[in-house]
Amino acid sequence: MIIGTCKIYMRAPWVNTLKEKRSVVKRIIERVKSKFNVSIAEIEDNDIHKSIVIGFACVSNSEAHANSTIDNVINFVELISEADIEDVVIEIL
Repeated sequence: MIIGTCKIYMRAPWVNTLKEKRSVVKRIIERVKSKFNVSIAEIEDNDIHKSIVIGFACVSNSEAHANSTIDNVINFVELISEADIEDVVIEIL
C-alpha cells in the first residue's frame, strides 16, 4: 500500500475576512472532491485570513500512480483557484 500526501501553501491577498477565506477554501475542496478520489481538508492557518493550507492524501498500489494523482490535483487547484501557490510539500509513504 502506497500513501501519497501533499500540503499546498497558498496566499490569497484579496481576502479580507475569514468568511471570504472559508468560501474560497470550500469551493476548492468541493471541486477537488468531485473530480479526484482523494481526502482533502484545510489543515493549518485556520484563523489567518490571507493564508490557505490545504492537505490531501491518496492511497494507491503504485508510487507512480500516487505521484500522478498528486500532480493532477496540484495542477487542478492551480487552475481553479485565484490564490497564489507559494509552496508544495509532497510525501510518499
